[in-house]
Amino acid sequence: MVVLQVNYRFQNMTREQWETRYTDAVAEKFLAVDGLLWKIWLDGAEPNRVGGIYLFASMALAQAYLDGPIVAGMRANPNVAELTTVLSDVRERMSAITHAPVPGLDAILPRAAE
Repeated sequence: MVVLQVNYRFQNMTREQWETRYTDAVAEKFLAVDGLLWKIWLDGAEPNRVGGIYLFASMALAQAYLDGPIVAGMRANPNVAELTTVLSDVRERMSAITHAPVPGLDAILPRAAE
């Protein structure tokens, strides 16, 4: 599994203007992203700084998302600045120990005898 972190800053917009863009319909578009298991939406402490944490089934699917139309639209948007992306493999055993919300990790650790 692969985690993608995306961060950016809205520019030339007030908080009220970009807040109106967060609709259920926008979130629902991500349900159709191939290989995306979940997304966490982020609002940064710094004004107009936002982002997301995505869990993908594989590196290839995460890279396809990065190369696809959603990220291309962000890169072309004049109101999006300082767009950064980081892809990371999930260290599954350690994540299972610390109860990461990653599907399938519960099968990695042996169950305690009952």
